[in-house]
Amino acid sequence: MAKNKLHHNKPKSSIPALVLSLAGIHAAGAQNLDLSDTGQLLDGIAAVVNDGVVLKSELAMQAAMIRQRLLEENTQLPPMDVLTGQVLERLVITRLQLQRAERLGVEVTDETLNMALSDVARRNNVSLTELPELLAQDGVNYAGYRSEMREQLIIDQLRQRDVMSRIVVTPRELEDYLERQEGKAHINQEFRLSHILISVSATATPEDVDQGQTQALEIFELLQAGSDFAELAVSYSDGQSALEGGTIGWRRGDQLPTLFADIIPGMQPGQFSEPIRSASGYHLIKLDEVRGGEIIIEDQTHLRHILVVPNEILDDENARQRLAMIREQIVEGDDFEAIATVVSEDPGSGANGGDLGWNGPDTFVPEFQAVVISLEIGELSEPFKSPFGWHIVEVLGRRQHDTTEDVQRQQALMALRINKLEEETELWVRRLRDEAFVEYML
Repeated sequence: MAKNKLHHNKPKSSIPALVLSLAGIHAAGAQNLDLSDTGQLLDGIAAVVNDGVVLKSELAMQAAMIRQRLLEENTQLPPMDVLTGQVLERLVITRLQLQRAERLGVEVTDETLNMALSDVARRNNVSLTELPELLAQDGVNYAGYRSEMREQLIIDQLRQRDVMSRIVVTPRELEDYLERQEGKAHINQEFRLSHILISVSATATPEDVDQGQTQALEIFELLQAGSDFAELAVSYSDGQSALEGGTIGWRRGDQLPTLFADIIPGMQPGQFSEPIRSASGYHLIKLDEVRGGEIIIEDQTHLRHILVVPNEILDDENARQRLAMIREQIVEGDDFEAIATVVSEDPGSGANGGDLGWNGPDTFVPEFQAVVISLEIGELSEPFKSPFGWHIVEVLGRRQHDTTEDVQRQQALMALRINKLEEETELWVRRLRDEAFVEYML
């Protein structure tokens, strides 16, 4: 029974100075297009990426959009050539990921894409059919938005395949992690973080490493002198969140990146770290905000049920009638557990006499949960249908349960995987970049 307002990098020495001057969004598009002999505007190439290209028009459009977003967020803009360089490197990385996905046959079906777009529409309180109009109000072309969404889903699948699927957490790691977290108040807190990465290639020379350290220390000194973290992230960070001002969002205390897990809980909001060395380079982290830390109390219900599944021989009406007769037998005194063990077709609970144990409110599908809510303790329901078949269910008890420890354990495995994911993703992106042929044409 378990449930399966529009939220619309680079090694600095490897990119020549960009002299693209963008006076505004409209001018951005025009200044990156060349004129043919007939006066017709032609596109140009901003970068060659293996056997593909990044077009000047793509670069101009993305740079204008990000510039506008940064202005709306009141983030101090870096020089336009610096911003354009960051945008170009992000487009290069995106192109490399999509090229790899194509080689591996990673695809996103229209059904999957529509589900993702439906989720966007739902979060903005509109239907999927109303989404194009909502996007148009923000000046966003629906076809382009749909294409970008498909590309992002492809990249997400690729990262799941190349990075997440290869992260292994051993039982010993899980137990050690839980022991380390014991007694730590911060594990139930959430931290909103920002991040600057000065990347260092896996094949970097000692001089390259020293250069990265020097740049990280220079940024740290600028922060100490009062410079804005977001502005410096946009200008200098090689991290995936650079063009968002370095913001990487909210993380639970037990999901902090391993590299920062011992540092962040001791920081105060607004405080930033000194440069931290890792395999991917030098990191500076800023704690923006802290929240949470409460005990988790959940309303739980103890249930048992009998499931009959319709098939080619037993149709819906006959399944309902069969359960109605079984219910009558139980009401008249027959043993629920014994009948469920023989009759119930739920592979999870049938062997246990239909016992589903204690469960929270989000465990079951809506049709099942609605019946559970309506029953008194000891009451046996009439037959009802869910996507799984026909049920009768009995409520054995209700309680409020402190699930803090249970939730912590359930989340520990995912937390460990997420902790490793940050660093592994950066290393994966750097490897893609280092192994690629990229030529900048600006």
